[in-house]
Amino acid sequence: MSNQADKPSVLFVCIHNAGRSQMAAAYLAHLSGGAVEVRSAGSAPADQVNPSAVAAMAEEGIDITAETPKILTTEAVKESEVVITMGCGDTCPIFPGKRYEDWELADPAGKGVEAVRPIRDEIKQRILDLLASLDVTPVNA
Repeated sequence: MSNQADKPSVLFVCIHNAGRSQMAAAYLAHLSGGAVEVRSAGSAPADQVNPSAVAAMAEEGIDITAETPKILTTEAVKESEVVITMGCGDTCPIFPGKRYEDWELADPAGKGVEAVRPIRDEIKQRILDLLASLDVTPVNA
C-alpha cells in the first residue's frame, strides 16, 4: 500500500466550484479508487453544488450531495502536482514545476440535467485520459 506522498495529486479549479470541477473531482476519486489525491476549488465559490451536476453524477452512481464549493487557496495549488483549470483563466496562481491544463468545457450553471449530461460525459472521458497519463489504471469504470 502506497502512502499519501506517493500518490499523484490533482486540483480542479473553476469559478464557482459548483459544477465542472466537482464532477471532475468526483470522477477522479471514483475512477482512481483512491490512487490519486483529489482537490477542487473555485476562485469565487457558489453557495452550493449545482443540483443538475448532483443529479447527473447520481445517474452514474456517484453521490456528490455532501460536497460544498471551496475557495481556491495558494496552498491547494502548491500541494498539487497537476492543476486543471476550467474557465477561470488568470485567477489560478502559477508555480514552476507543476503540470497545468485548461479544459474548455461548457458551464453547467443554470442548466437542467439534460444539458449537463454531455458535459459530464466529456469530463469522464478527460478523467480517463488523465488517469492514463498518470499511469493509474481506472477502477469502477
